[in-house]
Amino acid sequence: MLFRSTSPIPIIALDVPTLADARALVARVGPAADFFKVGLQLYTREGPPVVEWLRGEGKRVFLDLKLHDIPNTVGRAAASAAALGVDLLTVHAVGGEAMLRAAVEGAREGGASTGILAVTVLTSFDDAAYAAATLNPGIRAAYAVAQYAAVAARAGARGRSEEHTSELQSHSFISYAVFCLK
Repeated sequence: MLFRSTSPIPIIALDVPTLADARALVARVGPAADFFKVGLQLYTREGPPVVEWLRGEGKRVFLDLKLHDIPNTVGRAAASAAALGVDLLTVHAVGGEAMLRAAVEGAREGGASTGILAVTVLTSFDDAAYAAATLNPGIRAAYAVAQYAAVAARAGARGRSEEHTSELQSHSFISYAVFCLK
């Protein structure tokens, strides 16, 4: 299912360490939301059962793992996520067009309509941090976002980060808003 929206789709971040904590947070939110983000911390500890539980509760799942590996490996991981019924999956755009395309194709082969979101530049990066991480002081983070977004679009990824968006107004992407509750 391709999501089309003129306003951001709210997603509640399950930035908690255990499935028990995730269950408590989902219960606290109640019917106010049906879309939840499972990040690296929770997925590493609990694995597929957290996704299976959310899907069993009728919830939509954003699996935020930021995959980055060789295309074949990322494609197979995307297929596995799709087989779990994940609605959205993140991959690092810096992995390149072949890796992004493998993720899109793997998700399609996984039997679900899993959308691939390309993480262009981490939200923790300002220009100085981006330059230090990439060893390229001549490139601004906002410029990199625009370039990676174009690569993601060519590969068929259908989302973007809300960070550094002014340069991306000409691109047509779906908008999501992720909320962290404490």
